[in-house]
Amino acid sequence: MADTVFKLNPAGRVALVTIDNGEDYRRPTTLGRSAFESAVDVLEQLANGGWEAAVFTGKPFVFCVGADIDEFANVQDPREGIRAGHELFGRIRALPFPTVAAINGAALGGGLELALHCTARTLAKNVRHLGFPEVALSIIPGWGGTQMLPKLIGPEAAAKVIVLNPLRQNKLLKAEEAFELGIVDALLDPVEFLDETLAFARALAIERRPPDWSDVETVLRKARSRVNDAVHGATRAPYVALDLIAGAQDWTIEEGYAAEEEAMAELLVSPQAQAAAYAFTVVERRSKKPPALPDAKPRRVAKVGIVGAGLMATQIATLFVKRLEVPVVLRDLDQSRIDEALQTIRGEVGQRKPFLTTLVDGGTGWGQFAGCDLVLEAVFEQLDVKREVFAAVREIAPDAMLMTNTSSLSVEEMGADVGLHFFNPVALMPLVEIVRTPRTSDEVLATAWEVVKKLRKRGVIVGDSPGFVVNRVLTRVSRVLMDALENGNTAEETDEAMLGLGMPMAPSFLLQMVGPRVALHVLETMHAAYPDRFPLSPALEQIANGEEPTATGDNRRTPEEIRQAVLEAAADEIQHMLDEGVVGDPADVDACLILGAGYPFFLGGITKHLEQTGIADFGKIPASTTSASI
Repeated sequence: MADTVFKLNPAGRVALVTIDNGEDYRRPTTLGRSAFESAVDVLEQLANGGWEAAVFTGKPFVFCVGADIDEFANVQDPREGIRAGHELFGRIRALPFPTVAAINGAALGGGLELALHCTARTLAKNVRHLGFPEVALSIIPGWGGTQMLPKLIGPEAAAKVIVLNPLRQNKLLKAEEAFELGIVDALLDPVEFLDETLAFARALAIERRPPDWSDVETVLRKARSRVNDAVHGATRAPYVALDLIAGAQDWTIEEGYAAEEEAMAELLVSPQAQAAAYAFTVVERRSKKPPALPDAKPRRVAKVGIVGAGLMATQIATLFVKRLEVPVVLRDLDQSRIDEALQTIRGEVGQRKPFLTTLVDGGTGWGQFAGCDLVLEAVFEQLDVKREVFAAVREIAPDAMLMTNTSSLSVEEMGADVGLHFFNPVALMPLVEIVRTPRTSDEVLATAWEVVKKLRKRGVIVGDSPGFVVNRVLTRVSRVLMDALENGNTAEETDEAMLGLGMPMAPSFLLQMVGPRVALHVLETMHAAYPDRFPLSPALEQIANGEEPTATGDNRRTPEEIRQAVLEAAADEIQHMLDEGVVGDPADVDACLILGAGYPFFLGGITKHLEQTGIADFGKIPASTTSASI
């Protein structure tokens, strides 16, 4: 890979500095050692060149996405890298003429911190990825972000960008949001972006109102409360970040730099940050091109059929129309249900692209599936019903790839070619478990992977085993919690046991969201396959029937004891899945739990935490092959 470099070119008396690693947008520019070395050379030229102004910009579609996480992982003294960033960005801030960051693409972490050290910032209107992902990795923005941003936009907006957004599945800002928050000074059209930014730099005269700090204590108290709801004290990074934001009110930049350095020296070597770095590698690298993906050419998908018109089927159909932009037909037994689904889908997809409303149709017959390249069923979780569905579809569309959205049943036994298990709500949950059976051809698997990618979801290839990965692990964990209820513990105590791990959602709430009847059905499926590890639960059956669970035993445990039992059960089930070949590596389990069940990065999904705490040893995770950034 080409070295990351800062390149200086004159534009009259304005210095144009381009941050470019010599690769295309698929390898975003990061700030590693070579980048810093080239930046120092450029800063010497800037300081001594008699320039009128300087503009910093990136290569097409990418401004800069921050520190090279691989280099951070290998640093012996964390302070060295933090100090180097502070010194470099401090020199940009001290240049004797106006500086402008021309943010033409993704600006994350250290890339955004570089921009904040400039006098002003312009932003292309089509930029969709701007923010600080560090807290999601159990660290903080360590190159001045916790100081420069609150000094610019105030504590409330800074807490949102630095702390709360990363805890919301790492939410990033779009261009208009960044402008409204005051992070950038001008929104410009992409076509003339650089020319207009150069003109902006030559005429720069910025007058800023100081941000409002009058209610800082209330703002940060509310933010800490939201952090507690999200991580329950299981990782220190968000709390430390809020403390640093508070300090920015009175500290000088140098004092703030020193506080960041102290914080990062501790956080970078914490178990949570190590687990988060591993989880980042799993999600951002392995899940993009897994070893199990065959080298086969995907089929073309020009027409899609969906069997079912219920909630999940409607959500899935909406996604197919919106992302693939091909004809989609639905089939259900009741035309009124079809009509309701079509109204929902058309209302959703027609908001931005009205022509998409013409691509979706449906009815109660099977003939509409003629010519479909792909047919996916999302009907009742009954094996016989699914078999009937696929038999009927085979008659009408013999060449179509048959896919199922089953959550736990055997893909092979129902007659499907491959499983595509989506998670509810479909629009929000990124995971799709791609279930391969012994009969799944490489062509079908490659097509399934390509379809999932076009749907902008993350696929994980798993074996055809009851419950697959997410439901299998969650059901094993849930059975421990049900056992606690059956032995006298309260729902509050079982919630406390899981929330103490840092889970974003209490299990009692999750159960209601999934649906107790669905959870009971999955447990029954798991019990039929593995009765010893998945005994039936009287408590879950009572909850599914709308009743309060009653204790039948007397072995009440503390939340800490329940938590330990949960971790041991999860470790045991993961080992069984590895032994059976359901997944090829613990990393696949972690990808599924992070993307499909919201398990936090600071647990490393789950296997990293199990190894760190000595509960399990699953073996070495294969090294990654591509660069990453924070």
